[in-house]
Amino acid sequence: MVSALAVYHGAISKLECEDRLGKMGKDGAYLIRDSETIQAAMCLCVYRQKVTAPGVEEKLFKTLEELVQHYKHRGQGLAQHLRHLVKRKTLLQLTAPNVIDEEPDYESR
Repeated sequence: MVSALAVYHGAISKLECEDRLGKMGKDGAYLIRDSETIQAAMCLCVYRQKVTAPGVEEKLFKTLEELVQHYKHRGQGLAQHLRHLVKRKTLLQLTAPNVIDEEPDYESR
């Protein structure tokens, strides 16, 4: 379960994320948060004081653990490999998942 991972910070804003990473202040510090713009997506956020890479090739992973392990190694497309996990200080409060309504909101004729 994602919420059990210390690296997962839940629904924090981009600004809050930058603040948490900045407080650690180490290149390679990282955390995972919920996306603010894409529902059910997550963001891997990595701290680097220098210029960041212009883009990273899209890769898909079955689990967050696989993603983190992959990017802990140098030369995987990130400007800075993952080095320092930023742990959240409090437990996440879980909410019930959204139930998807299988019936359309419109009538087709």
